[in-house]
Amino acid sequence: MAPFSTDMYLPAFTALAEDMGTTASAVQLTLTAFFVGLATGQLVIGPLSDRFGRRPPLLVATAFATLASAACALAPEIWVLIAARFVQGFAGAAGIVIARAATADRVSGTAAARVFSLLASIGGLAPVVAPLAGGVLVPFGWRAEFWALTAICALMLLGSLFVVGESLPPERRHGGGLAATGRNVRRLLADRGYVGYVLAYALGFGGLMSYISASPFVIEGVLGLSTTAYTVAFAVNALGMVATGLIGARLVTRFRPRALLTAGQTLLLTLSAALLAAIALGAPAPVVLPILFFLVSSVTFILGNGSALAIGRAPWAAGTAAAVMGALQFAVGALVSPLVGVAGEDTALPMAVSLVVTAALSLTARLLTRGAPDPAPSPAREDVLTTA
Repeated sequence: MAPFSTDMYLPAFTALAEDMGTTASAVQLTLTAFFVGLATGQLVIGPLSDRFGRRPPLLVATAFATLASAACALAPEIWVLIAARFVQGFAGAAGIVIARAATADRVSGTAAARVFSLLASIGGLAPVVAPLAGGVLVPFGWRAEFWALTAICALMLLGSLFVVGESLPPERRHGGGLAATGRNVRRLLADRGYVGYVLAYALGFGGLMSYISASPFVIEGVLGLSTTAYTVAFAVNALGMVATGLIGARLVTRFRPRALLTAGQTLLLTLSAALLAAIALGAPAPVVLPILFFLVSSVTFILGNGSALAIGRAPWAAGTAAAVMGALQFAVGALVSPLVGVAGEDTALPMAVSLVVTAALSLTARLLTRGAPDPAPSPAREDVLTTA
């Protein structure tokens, strides 16, 4: 839901602004509203899945996401679109938070790091397909992008209804309503290890969002590429994420998830600094684009291992742990998305500065995890994964 809802309509940003007679910053607010919805939706749906199981909230929310996508396609003006995008994000949050919680229901430790790396890699396929599909749909207008999203959400609903099973048995569910949720959240926030991994993860994602939200204007407006060339460049960078996700799933059997997380953070900071220097010096596209490729690819190491290490510290409330992590993740995304455009469409410096800052803060957050043991592995299930 998230990659298609963000990446597919990026090529239509300029056409959307012209059609609705609005500014680039207002169009970027549709992205911000979506991420605010994703953040708040996870905080509600995650704890509900701890109480009622994973499947019922998934079905209800995916149905609402389908309706909200249709509302986006029919929006008469920009503020209606922004509101519909919020609802779309709120409902679409179910797929994200419940996928993570269901993973934690089944595996832990190194096995979980493998699965989360594979999930990040599979999720990376959507950014490959989405901008290509978006580029194909551009001649039909930006509304066609949201009708395609409506169809995708409907397929998700059918998949949730007929394929997805329940992973949380009744005896492991938690009642108590808001009071119990509040206690679980306080317990999570009191765990330095959990907070450190969540911050490392969310800030790494913030760097990725700096790139995603600014990429149409930077690659087309600053570097001078065509819309088609931008779509190809964006897809190639997403393929880099797919590749590093698959590599990370293999490396985690040889190196600890912590080491891979630190490697990803270090790479992200180093490449972000190189990007800032290249942009400050006015480097051309042949210099900037390779840096962006390796920069974006490095984020997968942060997302896969950060997820496993954070959620693995709270098997007693995986839905709530995934919700807090996801809420902070997309809150950071919502914050950086409009900031990268504050200096206008003719400079890439805000994007580069945002990348350096978020990468540095992500690496700094790792200090909170010192002395926090890794989550215990699940040997039997890891054997199953290795055999598979």
